[in-house]
Amino acid sequence: MDRRDFLKTGGLAGLFLSVGGVSLPIGRAFAREGDDITLRVLAEDGPNSRDPHGDGVNRAALGTFTNIYDRLVNFDRIEVAPGLYRYDYLKFKGELAESWEVLEDGRVLVFHLRPDATFHDGKPVTAEDVRWSLERGINLPASKRQLSTGSITSADQFEVVDAHTFRMRFEKADRYTMPNLALTFASVINAEAVKANATAEDPWGKEWLRNNAAGGGAYKVANWTAGQQVIYDRFDDWKSGDLPRIRRAVVQVVPAAPARVAAVTKGDADVALQLPPKDVAAIDADPKVDLISLPVTNSFRFVAFNTQTAPFDDVRVRQAIAFALPYDAMFQGAIFGRGTPLYGAASDQPETSAFPQPYPYATDLDRARALLAEAGHGNGFETSFSYNVADAITADPIALLVQEQLGRIGIRVVIEKVPAAQWGTLLTEKKVPFYVEGSSAWFNDPDYFFRIFFQGDWRWNFGAFRNEELGALVEKARWETDKDTYEDLMRQAIRIVFRELPIMPLWLPAFDAALKPGVTDFTYYIHGQVDFRPLDRKA
Repeated sequence: MDRRDFLKTGGLAGLFLSVGGVSLPIGRAFAREGDDITLRVLAEDGPNSRDPHGDGVNRAALGTFTNIYDRLVNFDRIEVAPGLYRYDYLKFKGELAESWEVLEDGRVLVFHLRPDATFHDGKPVTAEDVRWSLERGINLPASKRQLSTGSITSADQFEVVDAHTFRMRFEKADRYTMPNLALTFASVINAEAVKANATAEDPWGKEWLRNNAAGGGAYKVANWTAGQQVIYDRFDDWKSGDLPRIRRAVVQVVPAAPARVAAVTKGDADVALQLPPKDVAAIDADPKVDLISLPVTNSFRFVAFNTQTAPFDDVRVRQAIAFALPYDAMFQGAIFGRGTPLYGAASDQPETSAFPQPYPYATDLDRARALLAEAGHGNGFETSFSYNVADAITADPIALLVQEQLGRIGIRVVIEKVPAAQWGTLLTEKKVPFYVEGSSAWFNDPDYFFRIFFQGDWRWNFGAFRNEELGALVEKARWETDKDTYEDLMRQAIRIVFRELPIMPLWLPAFDAALKPGVTDFTYYIHGQVDFRPLDRKA
């Protein structure tokens, strides 16, 4: 595939950006001294933690964890165009582990650590650090649930064979163990440093690690100014890969997207992230910017119904709304068509087991009215439609279009704009009946998606959905090794959610970033942050 399929080729010396009332110098992007390169990244917000197992970490923090910690393994990558890559979910490469063995039909994994790897403070990395890090991960709530999806659940599974050999045991092989070990939840932490700062009340050192790094990754934190910028310096003794070309990376918080784009356009920044679709559309043809745009398979935008609350406990009401939604208008009005639609399938019989895939719903007001009447709501009803104010750029046009369109079938909608600080709690407690939201799945397999988003008493079961048949199908599929049987189980599961509609997916977004021409070897990962390690700049 030609780079042009992914890139639309589109410097403010002395410019200052005002961030939180403080003027930050932009300076010169991608400065070189010999082979030393300084990379400047502009983002909408900054990381809020250095603890890869911590509560409430934001997406920007995932980029921090990627660069300052190593894991046993990482995802390998696929080149999708010259100088542009995406992670390979099905293939792994060693990081701290220089090799590993899969024994006893996948029930035993043995990792052989690099003998010369050290943490940033010079302490050698040992198998005991790996063991303690994973034990910490399964004892803290934010990481416990995720690691459990790969059957990493008990300290009894971990064994230190010797200083550089670590063994894991499982009752049965789990396809999600290795992918979980490649996530930042499985970061290897300097156990000695954290233990020295733990207390009886905080035995895992959560408070200390939130504000201090204890890693051995390719970069170490040189300066951290909360809400403004983070400066990373290369760790020259890093042994878990080729030494990066980037000597220093400066990530600055610039909330205004036009300012981020302007800095890249004028050559005073190298990468701009979190670009609203309207800004992407505006710079698409700018010759002074390389616009990378990749289809995202594990993030999705959707409308959700609380299936345990009237009138949304009636599937006919959910289906009526699904037939009433103004899909094309929302797709263009909210994201300028930059994504992959998940509506308008020609049949309610899925052709594949891939998920998310387009649902068999398109705008049909007559059918919507008929379903409402069948459900006993021929005169419509009143309801609220909510969104997180932090998501207003995308959610506000969706809400206005939903309000207008549902009015045409008699549903009177009041738009509720919920403060960001309250949003997560309200979703967790299932107190929002009808709303728009976006989310992501860590992994691409359909049974994983179904387990996370259509089961359980937790925030991510957005529709508060309960279906025993679906649960049985998903549990069976998790352990199924025959490809055809697995796909048949997932097609059955897909038919259930097509019909029952706990959520109505709208689209898969695109990942967009603006790069200064010459920045190359960018790798897209699940979290959409910058991995400094493979980056380079061509002259």
